[in-house]
Order: sequence, then C-alpha cells, then structure tokens
Amino acid sequence: MGDLAVNLAIYYQLGTSRGDYSLLSSMDIKKAELFAVFGETINDLIMHHHVDLAKKRWRHAAGPKTPDDHFATEYKLKGRWVDGTPEYSFYICGLRKLFPDALFIHIFRDVTSVVRSMLHFHQVSGESLVANEQEAYSYWLRTVSSCLLAERAYGPRVVLRLRHSDLVENPETALRSVFSFLDEAYAPECLTPLAQRINSSNVPAGFKIDLRKTDPSLIEQATRLSKQAEESSQPPEASPAAVEEIEAAFDERVQFVATLSDEYRKALQKIAALKEKNQKLMAQGEKLSKQIKEKKAIIQHLRTAGQHYKWLRSSFRALHETFRRGPRGDES
Repeated sequence: MGDLAVNLAIYYQLGTSRGDYSLLSSMDIKKAELFAVFGETINDLIMHHHVDLAKKRWRHAAGPKTPDDHFATEYKLKGRWVDGTPEYSFYICGLRKLFPDALFIHIFRDVTSVVRSMLHFHQVSGESLVANEQEAYSYWLRTVSSCLLAERAYGPRVVLRLRHSDLVENPETALRSVFSFLDEAYAPECLTPLAQRINSSNVPAGFKIDLRKTDPSLIEQATRLSKQAEESSQPPEASPAAVEEIEAAFDERVQFVATLSDEYRKALQKIAALKEKNQKLMAQGEKLSKQIKEKKAIIQHLRTAGQHYKWLRSSFRALHETFRRGPRGDES
C-alpha cells in the first residue's frame, strides 16, 4: 500500500494541475480528503473480508480432511488489522495520509544482528534478500533512518519503538507496552506465539561478517546510529521540523515516480541516439581503416619502387662506368 499512497499523490497532482479546469480542483477536493476516503474504503474492504482470510488459514492449518462441523458457525469481527511489511518503513508518511488513525510499531534490532540474518535469509525462503554486506548495511541504514524520522515527526502516540532485544529477553513487559500503546487489554495468551521462533535465518554462531568489500564509512554510520537508537529513548513529543522533513521526503519520492516514465523514455531515446552515433562512428572507423590500408599499400608500393629505382640507378652507374673505361678498362 506504500506504492498506492505514492500513486494517489500523483493522481491528485494530475487532477489539480490545471486549476479549476481540472476535475479535483473544480470540485474543491483536498488532498487530505482524497487520501482519507481511499483509506477508509480500503479499511472497510479488509475488515469485511478479514473473516474469510481467517477461515482459509484455519482450514489450511486443520487440513482438508477436517469435517466442516469442527469449525465455528459464527465469527466475531475484529476491530483492527495489521500489516507487517518491512518496506513500509519508507512509506510511513503516505500511509499516515491514507490511514490518519493508524499506529506504527518500529521493531528495532541492532545492525550487526540484522546484517547477519539478511545474509543467511536464503536458508528460509530460498531467495536472497541482499547480494552482499554492502547492500545489507545500506538497507538497514535506510529503513531505520526512515523509522526514526517518523518517530520524531509523529511522536510516541503514533509510533512506538519496540526493541527486538526486549521482545526476546522480556517478552511480557515488551508486549504489555505494545498493548498499552494500542489501547488494548493484555492477555497472558499473547505470549504463546513467541514460544516458537519462525522465519529464523539460523545464523551459525561462529559466522563473521566479511567487511573487506564494504564501505567503511557506511559501516561506521550504521553502527553509530544503531548504538544511538539502542541507548536512547524516543522523543517525547512530535517535531514540526521532522514533519516537514518527512513530508519533503514523501513529495520527493512522488516526483521521482511521477517523472520516472518520462525519464525512462528520455533515457531510451538517448540510448537510441548514442547507438546511431556509435554506428556512424563505426562506419567512419571502417572507412578510415580502409583508407589507411590503401595508403599503406601505396606507401609500400612507393618504397618498393624506390628500392627498384635505387637498384636501376646503381646498375646504370655501373654500366656507365664500364662503357667509360672501355673493353680493356682504359678510359676512352
């Protein structure tokens, strides 16, 4: 839904680009209203079908042979839904526009543990998350920086920082803080899912990160930010300056995506022009190469002719000298 927020902002730009001659402008539809209505519709749709998703999961877990009468006939609709997509770290501003009442939980984990896990994630899914250590450090730095910016922008009533280490070492205390943040009642049964570790990369205890091909400044920056987030508390209040920063970052991404198609088309045109120029240069090169070969042949021919001329001149001088001295060698 992060991309949806970006695209919706693009559509709003298109719908207001010509003032009163544009549909959204002429109807006086504000950006916040457009986002909120879309978000409310998405929320209603998900909540309406949430039970269908739960039924499928229960059926899958129970197996196809489980009789239908083993399942409940009535289901209680839940009041909220959760999406734990890591990529949402880059779209918190846009998601806030879609869902103004949404709450965000930033599960923070130290950079070393995350890099080690990402480098071994292929053991879980069969696919690699990153190609190397450089990408892993860069990804961690970008996602955590975005989440910390959201913490400063929206404050602790909207974004909660939950340390992964607290979740592992003190799960009950950590979950109580989460439920308090969500204004939900805590129940001891909430600890049950934490008893089983899922999606673990199973990193070998002796595994060491190979830093030889990783930018030292990137490692230093990520390590410093990791220590800072681990040892510091969340800002107590929202920051207007951080709001401007996160809004500017969102607008920059919107403009990037909005112009991406045109930039791609321009790039293709430039590539085509360069190919055409390259073909002309290659043709000129072949022509010059042919001319050089022809000139070399002429030069070689002249050299041969010159050598032949020298031989003829030498022979002529010898013959002339013979005639000048006479048959017996006397000058005549």
